[in-house]
Amino acid sequence: MMVRDLLDTKSNPFYRLADRRLFVARRDGKLVGRIAAIENRAHNEYHDDRVGFFGFFEAIDDGEVAGLLFNEARNWLASRGLTAMRGPMNPSTNHECGLLVDGFDQHPQFLTSWNPAYYESLVRGAGLAATKDLLGYWLPYGEPGYQLPPRFEALAKRAAEKAKLTFRDLDPSRFWDEVEICWEVYNSAWDKNWGFVPMSRDEFLHMAKALKPLLISQFAFVAEVEGAPAGFMLSAPDFNLVFKRIPNGRLFPLGLGKILFAKSRLRTGRVLALGIRNEFRTGSILPLFMHEAARRAIAYGSPGSEASWVLEENRAMRQPIEALGGRIYRRWRVFERAID
Repeated sequence: MMVRDLLDTKSNPFYRLADRRLFVARRDGKLVGRIAAIENRAHNEYHDDRVGFFGFFEAIDDGEVAGLLFNEARNWLASRGLTAMRGPMNPSTNHECGLLVDGFDQHPQFLTSWNPAYYESLVRGAGLAATKDLLGYWLPYGEPGYQLPPRFEALAKRAAEKAKLTFRDLDPSRFWDEVEICWEVYNSAWDKNWGFVPMSRDEFLHMAKALKPLLISQFAFVAEVEGAPAGFMLSAPDFNLVFKRIPNGRLFPLGLGKILFAKSRLRTGRVLALGIRNEFRTGSILPLFMHEAARRAIAYGSPGSEASWVLEENRAMRQPIEALGGRIYRRWRVFERAID
């Protein structure tokens, strides 16, 4: 259902400033691969470039199949006057992106990309080269002997007193007002990040509508400085643990009941987003956010959670995660090639 929505050019607001073309490969009538070619005009206007994207790539372990798929995607992007092909983006950096290149032995977290290990050789064989690495961290809150580092506790206490920062849960009774706050913070917080494209209000509301029934209030919270919104953190339970127990993959008649019943019992999850407005961003605010997330997770009885994705070069984000004991356990890679 979520993939269908991400490809729906009529109802998904993403496509008001984007187009896509879908290709499938068949051999002897059997489906053996697929790829989407994507022109994201919002990205190119924001970054003043002419990059095209590929996404939703799947294929058997066959270089000929993959090469033909990438060739079709490249030709379509070239016909639009685009000069490079980058991906995978499903369909943008605001959604699932990157090719999994390390961490195949780990359980795939909810709303993250997963693919077989041979995909990297198929992508490289089609002439694409690595351009960025995206990291997934494991935060070991519930592992035996884990404690919040005393130095981190002291830093968080000093930062809270200095910044006058307070945290509160998102108010379900004012959900859409809260979403408006998060939308403004989101576009302010990520505007300097590589590959970021501001989300339109309609696009953000569309995504929030899909996530609303999946959220747990303790892990969707806002930070305020003297009543003014300064940032937010959003985590989602790992519903993939439930999906594994629905062999036919169908929500009806029994699947939806299993999901709703399991929601309050899930203890692992993924930090989807953490954003701090530029005017409130200091060296101590981010560690304070991480401390608050850890405190809530420990109180909830969480054995741990994933924080992803984080740009490999983003030391400002990586340092407080690692200070909390977070360890890199998964890696995705973005590839690119010029379009002749």
